[in-house]
Amino acid sequence: MSAPATTNGELGKVRWHCRRGLLELDLILERFNGRHLAELDVGQVARFKELLAFTDNDLFDLIMGRAAPADARFDALLKLLRTP
Repeated sequence: MSAPATTNGELGKVRWHCRRGLLELDLILERFNGRHLAELDVGQVARFKELLAFTDNDLFDLIMGRAAPADARFDALLKLLRTP
C-alpha cells in the first residue's frame, strides 16, 4: 500500500458510516478499521466508501464470498475485509 493520503476527519466520517444494523457486519468493519483504514490511500478510501453504499446484506454477502463483486476494483479491499 502507498502512503496514507486522508485526514483524520475524513477517516472519522468513514468510521461513522461503518456503523451498520447487522452485528456481524459491524464486527468485521470494526476489525478492518482498527487494522487497515489508516493505511489506505485516497483511491482505496474512495472504493471503501463505495462498498459502504451497499445495503448491509449485500455488503455482508460480498465480504463472506457468497456474492461476487460486479467490479474487480473491490477485490483487494474485500480480501482485506476477509482477513481474520
